[in-house]
Amino acid sequence: MTAQDQIVTAGRAAGIAAPLDVAAIRADFPILDRTVRGGRPLVYLDSGNTSQKPRQVIDAITDFYERHNANIHRATHELGEEATEAYEGARIKVARFIGAADETEVVFTKNVTEAINLVAYSIGNATAGSASAPLRLREGDEIVISEMEHHSNIVPWQLLCERTGARLRWFGVTADGRLDLSEAGELINPRTRLISLAHQSNVLGTINPVAEIAARAHAVGALVLVDAAQSAPHGLVDVTELGADLVGFTSHKMCGPTGIGVLWGRRALLEQLPPFLGGGEMIESVWMDHSTFAPPPHKFEAGTMPIAQAVGLGAAVDYLTAVGTDRIQAHEQELLQYALPALTEIDGLRIIGPAAAVDRGGAISFTLDGVHPHDVSQVLDDRGIAVRAGHHCAWPLHRAMGVQSSTRASLYLYNTRDEIDALTDGIRQAQKFFGLG
Repeated sequence: MTAQDQIVTAGRAAGIAAPLDVAAIRADFPILDRTVRGGRPLVYLDSGNTSQKPRQVIDAITDFYERHNANIHRATHELGEEATEAYEGARIKVARFIGAADETEVVFTKNVTEAINLVAYSIGNATAGSASAPLRLREGDEIVISEMEHHSNIVPWQLLCERTGARLRWFGVTADGRLDLSEAGELINPRTRLISLAHQSNVLGTINPVAEIAARAHAVGALVLVDAAQSAPHGLVDVTELGADLVGFTSHKMCGPTGIGVLWGRRALLEQLPPFLGGGEMIESVWMDHSTFAPPPHKFEAGTMPIAQAVGLGAAVDYLTAVGTDRIQAHEQELLQYALPALTEIDGLRIIGPAAAVDRGGAISFTLDGVHPHDVSQVLDDRGIAVRAGHHCAWPLHRAMGVQSSTRASLYLYNTRDEIDALTDGIRQAQKFFGLG
């Protein structure tokens, strides 16, 4: 049992929510002990890009490969049974983590990008006279997204509209980085067939009112897909409360390995959707002239799946659950309330997005007068501080906010106030380096 596990267990035994012990958390992440750039301590503020992995996840993957490695659902030997149990066990853990009614509503994908593409291509493949017929798009139908979407939640819908003749429409973004709902009554109308939105912006940190939008969408018979890549890692996703029909997220941003993501969908909808990929395992029976398909979720999991990655994702869910998502959220909010005013005190710094820690997460994007975001990132990197610079796969959003690119620091459960101080000191150093301080 780790030190953090002991703290949590003691708190629960006493009937109270134990505070997050960040030192104990950091001890679980081996990479946080390393130095970079000539011996500087690593300050990792890029978890919105990919999170670091705790020892518990690393060990679970190693143990699978060392002791249980086999293919799933095919082999009748003991290793095959163990591998299948571990893979399907991860599905059960994920379902519980997001409040799903049934683990068969959880489909494993490569990442959230593939999850969104799965839905787009499946809807595009809906045919008359089949179970998928109600999902068919026709010319004049409308799909609604927003200007704050990641490219992964823009491009698939553009392609689908090109193939079907449907029209793509979108919510705008207000000057302070909120979803502009002023035209919601016109955008969500009887022609609307699907709305696909980010739960939390990867640039602005904004948390969108998904449940409210879902209620409006369902009132006109539209489906709702939620990109929860930035919210699921922080325990903000309960599929019942969101009211969505489909939710996608990814493992590597929530302490799990790369190579695996999740699509949750209402069971009845998954049964309607046609397969995305054809191959082994996703079939029921195969003849030379036709095939029948397995029920969800296996209908969407063709070929050999990322088995060890699923085991790692299950271990990540165990880790976040043991720490406590309520404690994670409270810690991150405390960091956010510390970081936002500290950054706004820097002359010439503009936060792109909400300046207050209300309905927003820990992704903080900013510009610095007179210094290109890539140059800010480089100066910070020289000091051992890892952030991201660029358009963050959200070009339309940056245009809407009137900037070409930005620097982004993103917070997670293992970050500290000292690291925020290092960030603000590094930004001031960048100003001095370029003769602005």
